[in-house]
Amino acid sequence: MNEIILPHESVMLDKFASDLGLELIYAGRGILTLTSVSVDRPGLRLAGFFTAYDTQRIMLVGLTEHEYLRSFEPEERTARIAKLFSYGDVPCVIFTRDLPILPEFLECARASGTPIFRTGKVTTQVMADLCAYLSRLLAPKTTVHGVLMDVFGAGILLTGSSGVGKSETAMELIKRGHRLVADDSVLIRKVESELVGTAPERIRYFMELRGIGIINVKNMYGSGSILTEKEVELVMELEHWKQGKEYDRIGGEGGFEDILGIRVPKLTVPVSPGRNLAILIEVAARNHRLKLMGYDAAQELIQRTIGR
Repeated sequence: MNEIILPHESVMLDKFASDLGLELIYAGRGILTLTSVSVDRPGLRLAGFFTAYDTQRIMLVGLTEHEYLRSFEPEERTARIAKLFSYGDVPCVIFTRDLPILPEFLECARASGTPIFRTGKVTTQVMADLCAYLSRLLAPKTTVHGVLMDVFGAGILLTGSSGVGKSETAMELIKRGHRLVADDSVLIRKVESELVGTAPERIRYFMELRGIGIINVKNMYGSGSILTEKEVELVMELEHWKQGKEYDRIGGEGGFEDILGIRVPKLTVPVSPGRNLAILIEVAARNHRLKLMGYDAAQELIQRTIGR
């Protein structure tokens, strides 16, 4: 497994606005740098309490904060708003309920280059949407060298050394109607108790085939051949057949791969001439589904053998 990436994401303003249904009022510094999954409502800060104030949080201004600020004279209002921005760079400010942007707020935001958004949603709904969005965006993540496929609805992560045949096997699976999520570099996020894999934006839908070159799977096989993200449910490590090594023949010696603290079932599949890896992966996917439903063929065979 590669290095774990600490939470830190830069998001373009138009994408952020599109993802959350926001109206961009002022672009400011032109980009959002997000590092905190928490959201701040600045009521206490506007009242003068700045202990534990985290400027890395997105600031949410609702009806309560808006009306509280309106209760002050313009000079006092400006002073209180300016102090909010004096502690550091706030990622952005979001006004809810289609509230009018106070001139003093816009003036202070311009001075600090802080982007301002607005939405017609109520404050509690915006906070819930933000928490869900940030939890996913800033989830702990790591990159893995491999191929992630959706096979019969199961997320199968193919790993192994370079040249073992991961991409070629993935192409055979695509031809059989299964879907590619990521090739070569798989970005995996830990979202609550699940591992969700996707492809880095710059290489999404692309695949490298030795002797052929780079292909775009979506353009070649259609949108039904790709999937943006998928939960990682099973790891299958492909390795060249090693003479003398004992491979599991029953299926009762299940191994695991630890990814971001979550144990994922793992199978080691030997690769040798004549073995149809695509069929083996399809069988593994179906067998994994059966195990999730409570049926284990190896255990049934053992029970039948013991019962004789």
